[in-house]
Amino acid sequence: MSSRTTQVLANGPDSFVWWDWVDRNRDVIWERTLDHLRLTAASVAIGFVIALALAALSLRFRRLYAPITWVTGVLYTIPSLALFGLLIPITGLGFRSALIALVSYTLLILVRNIVEGVDGVPDSVKEAADGMGFTRWRRFVLVDLALATPTIVAGLRVASVTVVGLVTVTALIGEGGLGVLILDGLRRLFPTPIVVGTALSVLLALALDLVFLAVERALTPWTRRKATL
Repeated sequence: MSSRTTQVLANGPDSFVWWDWVDRNRDVIWERTLDHLRLTAASVAIGFVIALALAALSLRFRRLYAPITWVTGVLYTIPSLALFGLLIPITGLGFRSALIALVSYTLLILVRNIVEGVDGVPDSVKEAADGMGFTRWRRFVLVDLALATPTIVAGLRVASVTVVGLVTVTALIGEGGLGVLILDGLRRLFPTPIVVGTALSVLLALALDLVFLAVERALTPWTRRKATL
């Protein structure tokens, strides 16, 4: 047992966070937080674009929905470490392997929510848009997706929170953001970076959830007006 661990156990829970270490490493902590946010944002953004295309195909050709959700479901169930192991021989250690893995975990959630959201648009609204001369693509973008916004944003919220947690694991392949702090603390048996990395990961997940909630409210003002009636 290291002397640092012995001191923590002797001093009690308060010594799990050494604030002088936090103060000395503020720049490192901030950099790791930004790395965590960048990797999360890139993964969710790319995942959303791919999921939107897959959902559009599923809505246009219904027979494709089952195989698309099956493939994305298989990707979602692969343990992260196993998926990294499959990717490393192909894409190597680092950002590309982390990004591919994280994007794959967003697809099932996003495809399902987009399709379910569009399917939830009333037929009368779709028929009215068709009667106004909307093309299929224009109706999909301006009507179907707009009215499906609450369901789509709900999927983005779940996907973002999921990715924030998984980003910490990518520290094992040279990325990881805040996961690097956690891994460093585990290697040195030093609780402070573990606590800091974990706490900031949780706060980041909560912050993103609130951001998407605010985006949903901004994009769907009719839901607020309906609630006040």
